[in-house]
Amino acid sequence: MLADRLLREVHAFDITRARLPKHIGVLDPFHGENAAQVRSMVDTFHRRFYADERPRMLMLGINPGRFGAGSTGICFTDTKRCEADLGIPVQGLRTHEPSSDFFYRVVRAAGGPEAFYGQVYVQALCPLGFTKKGPQGTPVNLNYYDDGALQAAVAPLMAAWVGRLIATGMRTDLACCIGTGKNFAFFSKLNEEHGFFRRIIPLEHPRFVMQYRYKRLEEYIGKYLAALEEAAAAPV
Repeated sequence: MLADRLLREVHAFDITRARLPKHIGVLDPFHGENAAQVRSMVDTFHRRFYADERPRMLMLGINPGRFGAGSTGICFTDTKRCEADLGIPVQGLRTHEPSSDFFYRVVRAAGGPEAFYGQVYVQALCPLGFTKKGPQGTPVNLNYYDDGALQAAVAPLMAAWVGRLIATGMRTDLACCIGTGKNFAFFSKLNEEHGFFRRIIPLEHPRFVMQYRYKRLEEYIGKYLAALEEAAAAPV
């Protein structure tokens, strides 16, 4: 079953295989203070939406932030959307993430979680997130491409990760890249080197839309839906 294969990869991902720069912290909800609950939520999510053998199109983001997958283990899903949209209860953990707000508008527009996740598997090029010390001395989110040493350290791990995801039964004709700038550039280069997918569709990152293009929200939701329609029309 697809859910079992995906869960094996999700739980087996090991960031310690990369030599991270000393100033970089790791967001790993699978081994944090809420680890038991996160693992339960992630298992429930996969077994609810991937208990079949249908191939999915991959949608790959950057890496988790603190209030989305960095807390729940489910990409672009804060605790609010986890409960309200996925029906997965969360105990004692509360997060709100603007990216999740946008993403679940897409999910609802696509017909709801069953319809949406029946077509795609959403992950990140790196399934664990990163932090660095901010101006006030507290951890702040960090994208893998914001630090050259970090990107160099995790690039081989990300290439192997994408390859293992594909091997679980993902489609290779199309994939989506969530992030049209540096993430798309890196993903495209990775694809050129490894030949993972015949085509990658770039989609604006939810945080970018919510922060800078909110008045054009429906337009960007439409882009995600168009990618789903293209995938549905293509022979598998």
